[in-house]
Amino acid sequence: MAFELPALPYAYNALEPHIDEETMRLHHGKHHQGYTNNLNAALTNSAWEGKSIEVILSDLSVLPETIRAAVRNNGGGYANHCLFWETMAPNAGGEPTDALAQAIQTTFGSFTQFKELFQKTATSQFGSGWGWLVVDGDKKLKVYSTPNQDSPYMQGHTPILGLDVWEHAYYKKYGPARAEYASHWWNVVNWAVVAKNYDAACR
Repeated sequence: MAFELPALPYAYNALEPHIDEETMRLHHGKHHQGYTNNLNAALTNSAWEGKSIEVILSDLSVLPETIRAAVRNNGGGYANHCLFWETMAPNAGGEPTDALAQAIQTTFGSFTQFKELFQKTATSQFGSGWGWLVVDGDKKLKVYSTPNQDSPYMQGHTPILGLDVWEHAYYKKYGPARAEYASHWWNVVNWAVVAKNYDAACR
């Protein structure tokens, strides 16, 4: 079964004023749709057609060289954006609670220290890429960035929160002010969904 572009769980203008409607329409309807189409084209008639994106990205070395780069770029783009939309919501922000809050405090010292590290890591990524909060193989939290559309699944980690720092994610509203975009993004982070992702990754 081919991959499909997921519908947004909110309206295109629902994240304003932090993320504008025009950017959301282009980002979801053009960029994410493009990754989806290109991923399906690369996998057509291959042994990986029908497998989950997590399985595909977890061991790219077994893919034929003829499709490996296309799957890496477009499969990563597909998976990364699916998570991105899900972990944002209107009238969100704030701080996590329960097990995720405790894990953040244990790992990073405090939620404030985590935010500072995450934002610095994401906005310092050279060129296009992502900032991540992931669960590693030992069920521990880590923060790092990846270039382009590389996914934490490629490193054996489960992403639970990601910030897109490609220019198409923010340039229409913020211009070159990547840090300002990242600062506003915290207002739309859906911590309830991130917590569910954390719980699932630790099972």
